[in-house]
Amino acid sequence: MSEPLLDVRGLEAGYGNTRVLFGVDLQVAVGGVTALLGANGAGKTTTLRALCGMVRRRGTITLAGQRIDALATEEIVRLGVAHVPDGRGTFAGLTTEENLLLGACTRSDRAAVRDDFERLYGYFPRLKERRHQQAGTLSGGEQQMLAIARALMLRPRLLLLDEPSFGLAPMVVQDIFRIMRRVRAEQGVAILLVEQNAALALELADTACLLETGRVVLAGPAAAVGNNEAVQAAYLGGEIAT
Repeated sequence: MSEPLLDVRGLEAGYGNTRVLFGVDLQVAVGGVTALLGANGAGKTTTLRALCGMVRRRGTITLAGQRIDALATEEIVRLGVAHVPDGRGTFAGLTTEENLLLGACTRSDRAAVRDDFERLYGYFPRLKERRHQQAGTLSGGEQQMLAIARALMLRPRLLLLDEPSFGLAPMVVQDIFRIMRRVRAEQGVAILLVEQNAALALELADTACLLETGRVVLAGPAAAVGNNEAVQAAYLGGEIAT
């Protein structure tokens, strides 16, 4: 069995004196997708923030065999970890293209950066149409696309996606997930996905973890997690995941 790209063991994290995560274990395979499921307040967003060094944490976090749990956020980014936070986080006063340039700020391969602009505009043609438009004037779906595209400008090995479907129309959500499948297939980017839409997340993912009150209570292949009766009842409306 090949070594995972991301290997997390005994992760604890919190805010101030409040602990949120209690010994979380999870893995993401090279080029794989792991879905992190759970109710609001289960610790999903905190997990992503802990992996990026944005909150106080303890435990072992290994990326491609290298320990990163003692590194600062900017060092983790340079190793190829891109984070798309909940709420999108675009720079509203900058244009679409200026936002994308910020995503490549740690790169020195200018010719490759230009090539990536065209590649990402191929994935997100609406962003190309709005390349000179201020990000704050884009629709919610376009802002989410921009946040993902900006993260991909890093050329990450691992993409951390926090609630990419939140607040978006179903057709826009389907479009974003279709693009993510294409990105994964063509670029081999591994993804750790936090998503309230469990059916969509399990359809994209290879493996899945269910968090409850800061602990992993179920983990395994996405199909097996989706077929769990408790997951079906709580997250899939009683329907069998396919």
